[in-house]
Amino acid sequence: MRLLERMRKEWFMVGIVLAIAGAKLEPSIGVNGGPLKPEITVSYIAVATIFFNSGLSLKTEFTDSRLHASSCVFCSDFNQGSWWK
Repeated sequence: MRLLERMRKEWFMVGIVLAIAGAKLEPSIGVNGGPLKPEITVSYIAVATIFFNSGLSLKTEFTDSRLHASSCVFCSDFNQGSWWK
């Protein structure tokens, strides 16, 4: 029972060890052009997921004030810049 509790507490490290062991046993899955397509997965999906998760962890007070102001500046700059082209 103590081992199960420890594994539940350290679930992230257990997952990392399992991922490393799986990569050691079957490295052909992660090569370029393989089934995971790391040239796409790491470049776009992983980066987007990291930014999405960090955005979810922002406090709402911060997002209400800063995000609104920055989105207004971006939209107005984008709209005015594309009018003349």
